[in-house]
Amino acid sequence: MIRFSLICDSEHEFEAWFRSSDDFETQKKRGFVDCPSCGSHKVEKALMAPAVSTARKQEKVALAMGEEQRRMMTQMKAMAEKIRANADYVGDKFAEEARKIHFGEADQRGIYGEATLEEAKSLAEDGVDFMPVPVFPDEQN
Repeated sequence: MIRFSLICDSEHEFEAWFRSSDDFETQKKRGFVDCPSCGSHKVEKALMAPAVSTARKQEKVALAMGEEQRRMMTQMKAMAEKIRANADYVGDKFAEEARKIHFGEADQRGIYGEATLEEAKSLAEDGVDFMPVPVFPDEQN
């Protein structure tokens, strides 16, 4: 898809997306392109500066993404640490214990542990609220 800056004969400027330049020309000839402000079908492509991606801009984007990823990882690690510090570890009995808590057969409390994919699917089908806790390579239970 290509975004074109367009202008009508009343000098209203607007943007529209087309599959290609030929697609714009075909739609224009068939009367499908009109100004959203005045409805004029006398529409032309306006001059527009190309979006040039420089090495410096790419580096800034990469650094910003790296910083955002580091920030998110820090937050995820803090969340996992908080869960581990404030919840009971139930090991591979997680699904069983979560179901007991959900159905009122055990006291309400925070727990964490391990569950198989099948156990997790079954918990979700039973309406049990849970979420995976991320495990990072440098962490141990």
